[in-house]
Amino acid sequence: MDRILIRGGSPLSGTIKIGGAKNAALPLMAASLLSDEPLILANLPDLADITAMANLLVQHGVAIDIGAPVEAGADRSGRVFELSARHITSTTAPYDLVRKMRASFLVLGPLVARRRARRKGCAALRSCFPASRSAPPRTC
Repeated sequence: MDRILIRGGSPLSGTIKIGGAKNAALPLMAASLLSDEPLILANLPDLADITAMANLLVQHGVAIDIGAPVEAGADRSGRVFELSARHITSTTAPYDLVRKMRASFLVLGPLVARRRARRKGCAALRSCFPASRSAPPRTC
């Protein structure tokens, strides 16, 4: 569509509710690992990947308080998560969690930056990569 043609003599007015974007929310959720201060994210979409990322973060020790959805017109709208990574308890994740979404690799950078997690070889990296035929070989 190149343009929108509007016929009429009155100016446009009104509001449009913009829904949250999964591809913006997942990196922000992973970024909660970078700080020990609480992070509040609003307008999160109700999708399986958001839930899977929340479960992955809980596995690492992030406390997540899921608030009630807020109606449009308030300061915040949509689902509201409060994430607190005050105490990171683990730097690895079960395979069953990471295989469910490709975006699970987003936690690698924050975990390394926050905990300076180091292991021999690439075992730490393999624990965060989802299953894939295109995954790096086991010898890294």
